[in-house]
Amino acid sequence: MPTPLCDLLKALAGRDLLRLDMPGHHGLPLPYDLPWPAALDFTENGLTGDLFGRERDAIARAEELWAERFGFGSCLFLTGGSTQGVHAGMALLAGAGGHVALDRGAHRSVYNALALLDLIPHYLSRPWLTAEGVAGPIRPDEVAKLLEDRPEIKTVCITSPTYYGVLSDIPAIAGVCHSHGAKLLVDAAHGAHLPFLGYGGYSAADAVVASAHKTLPAPGQTALLFANGCSLDELRQAGSLYGSSSPSYVMMAALDLVRDYMEGERTARYRETAARVSALREKYPALREAPGLALDPTRLTLLCGDGFALADRLREKGCLSELADVGHVVFICTCADSPERFARLEGLLAAEDVSNPARCPPPPEPPPAALTPRQAVFAPREAVAAGDAEGRIAAGQIAPYPPGVPVVAPGEVITKKTLAYLREIGYNMCSVDVVRA
Repeated sequence: MPTPLCDLLKALAGRDLLRLDMPGHHGLPLPYDLPWPAALDFTENGLTGDLFGRERDAIARAEELWAERFGFGSCLFLTGGSTQGVHAGMALLAGAGGHVALDRGAHRSVYNALALLDLIPHYLSRPWLTAEGVAGPIRPDEVAKLLEDRPEIKTVCITSPTYYGVLSDIPAIAGVCHSHGAKLLVDAAHGAHLPFLGYGGYSAADAVVASAHKTLPAPGQTALLFANGCSLDELRQAGSLYGSSSPSYVMMAALDLVRDYMEGERTARYRETAARVSALREKYPALREAPGLALDPTRLTLLCGDGFALADRLREKGCLSELADVGHVVFICTCADSPERFARLEGLLAAEDVSNPARCPPPPEPPPAALTPRQAVFAPREAVAAGDAEGRIAAGQIAPYPPGVPVVAPGEVITKKTLAYLREIGYNMCSVDVVRA
């Protein structure tokens, strides 16, 4: 398979170039031999292409290969993570000053996009799965009802998969959106691997953001913005609003290379990972697929009595989980995980008592909004003790991280019920940023 950008950079690295431009290392080893492919670390110089330019250069050809693989009309490389893609995608589909239907479980980057673009959110609820202690998928009928009640909404933004691995029915939701004249943006930050496992649902959406670095063997902050009905030039314009004018060529080359890498043996390795995760789900209390509940086949979400304590004990033994909360520990399992690594994980779990999952409380209803997200985020603010925050207006998100899902969004009133819930789930706050009185 071709890897046009990586091939170009390697060819340039092999030439005896006198590099007197950025980066300042000029292609030479970094101090103390810090590992970094400095020879491939170029800038825009007339030979390497321009991420936000208008040419069909090596970068654009590499992006076209990703778009084709995911079933989209266009793709933009991102070096600012999915956060950059969410901001660009919202600017592209929603513009400024409009109304959006928003997954209440959206990542904080979506809430920041609301403030940046002065958008008014209307929230979509998720059913609470009591036995599993997590929020379920977005229901297409809930989307339809909101769009019928609020015809001014022309953009819908949902998260799939969630941090816990829950998938929503993207084709069905996209069909509902399109029948109401709205467009669908999917935050698929944790789903970049799914199309390599045969999942084709993303291509029904108008735009999708995926983080390569989360679930593929790619460097931190590498991500992708896919779109249907938008040209590459439109993606470039939106991406340039929130991206550096000096993007990392090493990161872009890694995006080029990892796609080709995944077309080979790593897809088979990912299928093996899915099989091993399935076996662990059967052996231990875990989030499992059920009628109406589709999951990322490689996300292992354990149900346990005290996720925080279990994660701490595993960390002491050299095992790092992705997320822990009052009743779960979440592991990101990828094609990088060999049978030996799974055997080590199973050995650690076998020494733990995870037989009595905790009951996780459902989040309270969203508190009332007193200001728009933009008004709250850009208002003068002050920090107050959590015990003194009741009745005050949140100047930013109050969100356990991970997963970065706001319990209180900017502009909402902090209520007694909200503070009690945060204490119940073990999120201890010393202070809270509120709008200055």
